[in-house]
Amino acid sequence: MKVHLNQIPDEGLHVEGAESSSILDLHDESVQSVSDVRYALDVGLSDGGLFATGKLETDLELECVACLEHFPYELRIPDFACQIELTSSETVDLTESIREDILLALPPHPHCDWDGERVCKGAFPRSKTETASESLSDSQDTEGTRDVWGALDQLKIKKTN
Repeated sequence: MKVHLNQIPDEGLHVEGAESSSILDLHDESVQSVSDVRYALDVGLSDGGLFATGKLETDLELECVACLEHFPYELRIPDFACQIELTSSETVDLTESIREDILLALPPHPHCDWDGERVCKGAFPRSKTETASESLSDSQDTEGTRDVWGALDQLKIKKTN
């Protein structure tokens, strides 16, 4: 996203719009963009630099690290801020700053049950007596499951001095 310096009045400029998701330069199959990157920014000039503050949004499809299923993820950055030093160019490109903030806001270990609206098939048990398949919804077959913590509960460790 490029901003023309000559178009920024002394009181600043409010810009809204969308950029193609290709600016994210995603090369990971576990993170796929499903919408454009939307922005609403206030841009201004001060002390030899351009500043931009506002919000960024995009919709993604992430891969759950537990069950490996893809799920929708709405990424929202309500407090985007950057300052870029001015050069002799009459335009300033905010693309790299926008891309960086979005990539840093991605969850490091995405789980499909992050918002509580679904139950992950690969979720760990919540207690030592609940098995992984019991942590799934009641509609699924849990017959034949074993206590995943049972072997550890039976473990006897000898302490040496």
